[in-house]
Amino acid sequence: MRYRDAASFGKRQEFVAIAELLRRGYDVYQTLVDDQQIDCVVRFDGPRRPRYVDVQIKARSRNCSKRNAGTFAAMEIRRPRPGFFFVFYSEHADCYWVVPSLHLVRLARRNKTGANKGRYTVVFTNWSPTRDTVRPRPKFDRYRNNFRLLGDPEVAPASGTR
Repeated sequence: MRYRDAASFGKRQEFVAIAELLRRGYDVYQTLVDDQQIDCVVRFDGPRRPRYVDVQIKARSRNCSKRNAGTFAAMEIRRPRPGFFFVFYSEHADCYWVVPSLHLVRLARRNKTGANKGRYTVVFTNWSPTRDTVRPRPKFDRYRNNFRLLGDPEVAPASGTR
């Protein structure tokens, strides 16, 4: 995939994920720049004040090999915290994973050496070469298409007003 195609795919998938959030009734605000690892902010009305969660969106296209369909590598996760989520999407698996950043740093493998030292890698799918199929890993079933995690106060405690 050429750089322009890759950049365009990433932006398109951000819009697709945001559209999915809107379809599910969430109140979504997009950021103008992505210098804080925030692609959008989701607002929830609370009893006393609104609550917000930050969302970073990552996607893998059909153009990648099926072996890597659910692999998200060399990710920088700055300031994992309550109320900061990653939404991953794999076109091959046609599946989303909604993962709180604090869970992601426990579940992902942290690179210990090389150019990507300190960055994280997570693999959400398995590929069967004999069947040529991509399947979500059961280990991540809790996060698969589970957009409700965004609004769970236990996972995303109140962050106050912005």
